[in-house]
Amino acid sequence: MKLKREFYSRSTLEVAKDLLGKNLVHYVDGERLVGKIVEAEAYVGPIDKAAHSYNGKTRRNEVMFGPPGHAYVYRIYGMYNCMNTITQKEGEGTGVLIRAVEPVENIEIMARNRYDISVEKLERRQILNLTNGPAKLCIAMGITNKNHNGMDLCGDTLWIEEATGNETFETVETTRINIDYAEEAVHFPWRFYIKDNPFVSIK
Repeated sequence: MKLKREFYSRSTLEVAKDLLGKNLVHYVDGERLVGKIVEAEAYVGPIDKAAHSYNGKTRRNEVMFGPPGHAYVYRIYGMYNCMNTITQKEGEGTGVLIRAVEPVENIEIMARNRYDISVEKLERRQILNLTNGPAKLCIAMGITNKNHNGMDLCGDTLWIEEATGNETFETVETTRINIDYAEEAVHFPWRFYIKDNPFVSIK
């Protein structure tokens, strides 16, 4: 079942934790590319120097200030994409970065997107590296700033849904990655991941 707007219209920290175990879905060319979310980071603009929205709205980050339940896809190093979900209320500049997913459906397409080879030729290390980072998962799942920034996650192209089954797991809460510039915010325990999942980016 696809997540409804109400899911995203809550505390960013709650949304980040609750996204674990859900499925990120990109429907493209008649195929479902699906990855289970195993790692996520919360960004709370008004009090968070690590958030793109901390210093206010700009042309680059304006989607962060839009309504919850939309995708904020930004580019890093001029070539890689990272996907966030907008949370809380419109105008607050808060969101959750999807840091890693575990491939679930159409790993063959993901392998071609990432490595340009068939899944049969993948080594174990390549499988584990397929989607274990925010830029990696966007490449594998075909998510880009150009095509998906601002997209409604309650639509029919890119969305997050409940996973089938009743998987239980332990959640690890720790500090976020690559935000040394953020002063005291580096100490916020706002990264959440599924304990012992091999697709988590950094344990």
